[in-house]
Amino acid sequence: MVNKRIDTKQVEFESFKEEFKKWQEKFGLNGYRVYFEHKGIDDCFADITIDQSENIATVRLNSKLLTKDKPHQDIKGNAKHEALHLLVGRLERNARWRYSSSSEISEATEELVHKLEGLIDG
Repeated sequence: MVNKRIDTKQVEFESFKEEFKKWQEKFGLNGYRVYFEHKGIDDCFADITIDQSENIATVRLNSKLLTKDKPHQDIKGNAKHEALHLLVGRLERNARWRYSSSSEISEATEELVHKLEGLIDG
């Protein structure tokens, strides 16, 4: 059986954007300019590219899923997943940077902890 590609619908893309924006707000990530793209992506439902120095993120929803993957697509879950990547993006960037200082890592960690405090009850 040949595994063809199936288009995701525009209504799914609109739902994806709305859900991402909801989580962006909830996670306190409103300092980012976010752009959305609905285009073919290899091997994933959605992804995000973050430019931390400019506070810009580009979030993409795969417009050409393999037919075998379509039943497993979770638009709302994918949007939340990408928003979580935005939440931890600064920490990830600092951790990957070879010359990050201990204070830069601590600052990014502290920023994340403060955001999580507002999300976790009790």
